[in-house]
Amino acid sequence: MLDLEAPPQNRPDQRKSLPPQVAVTAVASAVPPFVLRQEDVVRRVRGLFGGRRLDIERLLPAFGNAGIETRHSCVPIEWYLTPSDWKTRNDLFIDNAVTLLAEAAESCLAQADVPLEAVDGLVVVSTTGVATPSLDARLMEKLAFRRDVMRLPIFGLGCAGGVLGLARAKALAQTRPGGKVLCLVVELCGLTFRANDPSKSNVIATALFGDGAAAVLLEAAKPGSDGAATGLRLGAGGEHTWPNSLDVMGWEMENDGLGVLFSRDIPALIREQMGPAAETFLARQGLSHADIDGYICHPGGAKVIAALEEVFDLPEGGLAEARSVLRDYGNMSAVTVLFVLERMRRAGLEGRYLMTALGPGFTAGFQILEA
Repeated sequence: MLDLEAPPQNRPDQRKSLPPQVAVTAVASAVPPFVLRQEDVVRRVRGLFGGRRLDIERLLPAFGNAGIETRHSCVPIEWYLTPSDWKTRNDLFIDNAVTLLAEAAESCLAQADVPLEAVDGLVVVSTTGVATPSLDARLMEKLAFRRDVMRLPIFGLGCAGGVLGLARAKALAQTRPGGKVLCLVVELCGLTFRANDPSKSNVIATALFGDGAAAVLLEAAKPGSDGAATGLRLGAGGEHTWPNSLDVMGWEMENDGLGVLFSRDIPALIREQMGPAAETFLARQGLSHADIDGYICHPGGAKVIAALEEVFDLPEGGLAEARSVLRDYGNMSAVTVLFVLERMRRAGLEGRYLMTALGPGFTAGFQILEA
């Protein structure tokens, strides 16, 4: 377990030694133009895989049970019917990822009335493509950020990247009192679909995955403010990686793209192991679930949401915003939890919240937010 902000000790000089608080100034999202309706996807999947050695009719109910109505894609639905190689997919990823990041970043900064040149740091999180120069460097060629902006590209966190990316962005913001850091997350999960792969994991991923991007502007307290920040403040963050769990979720590098790795045991693992990990994290902050007023959770799927509601002792439907984001956008990997944050923030947040996401590793990410 790694805690990015351990509880302070009672020392006379503790106020002077604490880093400045960091608050969320704005949250914005962006989606590509093509809308995929679940009933249309089912029809295409049936036509694509129906003639192969795959009991496709046995798998199709997963589309109806996913809790998803629409998703967004950076390519039209016809693109998915033709096999394509790794380079073609990755070129599409880079072009569309930078476009979506620019849209989310500009929307976020406009919301906060902050100019591009005022941004001190860029933290860019993604796992569904590879770019060197990294996405943040490419974004700087599209938007007029300062040339001395601090850059931190993060790859490989999967669905946990939204939560853990915020923690890394917070740490970067704290290096400069008054500093402004953009946490940018983009995932184009649809591009990982492989028309030549009739595996169950590939079909189930097709029932879940969507494309999107999100931006969160963080601001550290200014000098002379006693280190206190106003608004939605980021408290302690942490994570827990379970041993011998590398095969729970992730990607396998194939010649024609990324092959999805899903364990059917994920909901059971959440029910059995997420509770103790969350309780340990909270205890290290001197907290328990009784001190939490609400939960901001990554909606990996309908079964995952149900498992989280059980773990956090919530009524069925208690994670309403997570369910609504899943319904409208599908699982956009790391991006999704930030869509949930955006929706909940717009509705009004009051009190202390625990943000969570689960990603490859197998890793749980935690972040406390206080309004």
